[in-house]
Amino acid sequence: MKMYISGHWVDSPNMTEVISPYSGNVVDMVPDATSDQAELALAAAERGAAAMRKLTAYERNQILMRAADIFAARTEDLARTVSLEEGKPLIESRGEAGRLPDLLRLCAFEGSQMRGETLPIDAQAGTRGKVAFTQRVPCGVVVAITPFNYPLLLVVHKVGPALAAGNAVILKPASTTPLTSLKLTEALLEAGLPEGGLQCLTGSGSRLGPILCADSRVRKITFTGSTEVGKRLAKVGSGKKLSLEMGSNCPLVVLPDADVDQVAEATAVGGYVNAGQVCISAQRVLVHRKVYADFLNVLKPRVEALKIGDPLDEDTRLSAMITVTDAKRVESWVQEAIQNGARLITGGQRQGAVFAPTILADVRPQMRVSCEELFGPAVAVTPVDSTEQAIALANDSKYGLGAGIFTRDINSAWRFAREIECGTIQINWTPLWRADLMPYGGFKESGIGREGPRYALEELTELKTVVFHGTDC
Repeated sequence: MKMYISGHWVDSPNMTEVISPYSGNVVDMVPDATSDQAELALAAAERGAAAMRKLTAYERNQILMRAADIFAARTEDLARTVSLEEGKPLIESRGEAGRLPDLLRLCAFEGSQMRGETLPIDAQAGTRGKVAFTQRVPCGVVVAITPFNYPLLLVVHKVGPALAAGNAVILKPASTTPLTSLKLTEALLEAGLPEGGLQCLTGSGSRLGPILCADSRVRKITFTGSTEVGKRLAKVGSGKKLSLEMGSNCPLVVLPDADVDQVAEATAVGGYVNAGQVCISAQRVLVHRKVYADFLNVLKPRVEALKIGDPLDEDTRLSAMITVTDAKRVESWVQEAIQNGARLITGGQRQGAVFAPTILADVRPQMRVSCEELFGPAVAVTPVDSTEQAIALANDSKYGLGAGIFTRDINSAWRFAREIECGTIQINWTPLWRADLMPYGGFKESGIGREGPRYALEELTELKTVVFHGTDC
């Protein structure tokens, strides 16, 4: 596939293989954009921003609504592409692709509802005869750098609101999963998007990211990825508007009054969807000692029942991680925890990029599987003696993206919601749950800013104040 720059589908002197994580086969080849091509994209985006700004909210709405219909007609093709390039089981890829049409329609609606307000400036002395109001206007050029783990959903969560607000976007998808972004770009152009409204550059993120983010023509950077890379981009893009969704190691607290069967069922989903490669995956499970043994006994058979295999098989529920290197990292962290006293309940084996769904018990909070971001199909279970200890351990992290609690006591649930330091809290579910319309983002080193179309639009626009001075003032 070719990338899209300045109104053309183009190649590059160097091409990069897109590899299936499960089979190791080459899925396709994409260009590795050069620095000169990045400059062409920046220049085209600057022109595109002027064109996008001239579109009315109605015109932008209609483009996104047509794109939603195109996505709906191509759900199966998009889902299979995700499974091939990312390794996600087809049943999950279909779920991801199936959310796109409604998400784009929501972006279209919210983009048509941007509004300012009349300012009561006559409440200040000396303002007789003056009228003031605010307007929301596009930022201009937006750089969107997206991750591999949701190569459809998280791309649209960035591109959709940006276009709805009237910006031009330079999209840099993850180098391991560029194919879906190229297909999304194609669909948006078919829907009538001005050619400068979207550029899609493929290739090395470590090389292209700093070039794009440092450029003075870029006003807004929206990024999802690791904390380390996010911090580097924040330095490079100093002075620009930033939305950074970075690392996490979400806690799940289980109190004695919880339904242990319900918790185990939810954990078998929340800890292993997409092979655990989800920012809000349930990584740390803090279980009260009164139900600790029961929870492990009930969780084990549910996790062992997860069918491992080819992502394109209908029955597969867990497949490959994104690379063999990532699977080896998870394997080493799990072995390190076992060597330091953690107990392996199930799993722990690796075959290529496939790491078996794993449960570790008796995990101490200082172990890397608990205190760092694992991003793999393993759950670290730690016993706690009280609600106070559970909350303290849940907050004892440099991250703060999501958290969950299982309890039947409304007072415990409310206390948890009040005291936990993170962006999203789930009561009686794992952290792994998100509605596309809700605000999504974290505290601490999990990032800054919020996604979710209405909230993203505020961050993808500038607030302008206009004051009229009357002749009799």
